Amino acid sequence: MAEFTMELNDEQREVRDWLHGFAADVIRPAAAEWDEREETPWPVIQEAAKVGIYSLDFYAQQYFDSTGLGIPMAMEELFWGDAGIALSIVGTGLAAVGVLANGTEEQIGTWIPQMYGDPGDVKVAAFCSSEPDAGSDVSSMRTRAVYDQAKDEWVLNGTKTWATNGGIANVHVVVAVVDADLGSKGHASFIVPPNTPGLSQGQKFKKHGIRASHTAEVVLEDVRVPGSCLLGGKEKLDERLARARERVRAGGGERVKNAAMATFEASRPAVGAMAVGTARAAYEVALDYARTREQFGRPIIDNQGVAFQLADMRTSIDAARLLVWRASWMAVNGRPFTAAEGSMSKLFASETAKKVTGQAIQILGGNGYTREYPVERMHRDAAIYTIFEGTSEIQRLVIARTLSGMPIR
Repeated sequence: MAEFTMELNDEQREVRDWLHGFAADVIRPAAAEWDEREETPWPVIQEAAKVGIYSLDFYAQQYFDSTGLGIPMAMEELFWGDAGIALSIVGTGLAAVGVLANGTEEQIGTWIPQMYGDPGDVKVAAFCSSEPDAGSDVSSMRTRAVYDQAKDEWVLNGTKTWATNGGIANVHVVVAVVDADLGSKGHASFIVPPNTPGLSQGQKFKKHGIRASHTAEVVLEDVRVPGSCLLGGKEKLDERLARARERVRAGGGERVKNAAMATFEASRPAVGAMAVGTARAAYEVALDYARTREQFGRPIIDNQGVAFQLADMRTSIDAARLLVWRASWMAVNGRPFTAAEGSMSKLFASETAKKVTGQAIQILGGNGYTREYPVERMHRDAAIYTIFEGTSEIQRLVIARTLSGMPIR
């Protein structure tokens, strides 16, 4: 088990500086254009693939970093560049985490490479969980998966929404209900291979922020996938469902995690790191502006009203990073989140990003409200962190339930 440390080692610092350079030289110059276009920035993704950032090998190296700091460090630097473009680069990772969290070794080796493609032909993947009537309330999921034993196939029907890369992905990972009587415990995850008949893109959303990231509905109409596309395999699913049914008959008992929750628990600290990157970017713009902008014959940073805001911004950013690093270290070293540390990190970091980007606009004044300066875009982007992969309200609910042991509603 790696010791917890707040110091990056030489290799980590080298990777951090490499990512920072890519974010500064490639992502930032393209940020305003792709935000306005509201399209997937394929040329930037291709550049990331060419240098090895958009690749299975890179994310595997960070994911299996024994300190746990590889992924949050990478997320912070890329999202420091621009949240919309960075999400287009890392969005495939959520689907990959879904496979890593629930799949067999064979499934991991088969499907994750197909999610990325290669530098000459990049691909993306989508994780499809939310539905029009089932966002935070995953127990209300309606997408169904029915097993056709004669053909050893699963038949999927339903509509997914808010799917990053939904409809344009090479591989879709879909969470569906296999036993409606078990609520959220009756869910399973499925791979939908490329060009599978019956899967189509529904509405593409025009968003407030992260506009360079493709978000859309995914419609499933009699989508048939081989039995081998059930993540974890049918034997493991049958055993899990049998345990869940027994607990229901017994009137409760130990909580059973469903497929979507396993993915979200693994990714929440990473989302916190994304928020830290956006907050840090806005803080740095505000700090530089406050040092150079003069009013009444002196830089505005000479005023306590501005200087104290910057002090609070930096303090919150550093505190958020430490919560993210703690949760990431705990996760990679198998330490249980006995106080919902993963949710804590996501909650605090996302709320920090919203607050800090808003403060940055205030420091820049009228300039901060225009698209001539990036803090306006950063503020729009930051809003998503308190919403996706569990709203701030849901994070507080998870934390409260974990601390109290009570079914707080």
